[in-house]
Amino acid sequence: MSSRALTLCVLLGVVAAGLAARASLPPPVAGPAGDVLYATLVVLLVAVVRPRTRPLTAAAVGFVVCVAVELLQLTGIPAALAERVPTVRLVLGTTFWAPDLLLYAVGAVVGGALCVAVARGGRGRRQ
Repeated sequence: MSSRALTLCVLLGVVAAGLAARASLPPPVAGPAGDVLYATLVVLLVAVVRPRTRPLTAAAVGFVVCVAVELLQLTGIPAALAERVPTVRLVLGTTFWAPDLLLYAVGAVVGGALCVAVARGGRGRRQ
């Protein structure tokens, strides 16, 4: 299996975990877990789109994207979009909350670690 395909499988697992957390965990736990998994997802998306990206770079880009999305919430644009298309809330959120930035950092680290694991796993299979 290629590195990209393996990363995509991991990414789908992260999406499933995020949806499961949202559906089954109490809100005080589901919210932070969702934020961590959201950032992890963004890092993995970077790795899928640009498979040769180094894990540290993917983690940094993913974190910056998450911070940009969080800051966009200060404009009210995501909230207005979510009123029209409710699923937008899952991608852009609606309300800025500074502690989310720390959770995104954790998720970026997790995503970077998963990228390292995928890279090592892919090398191990080719030998």
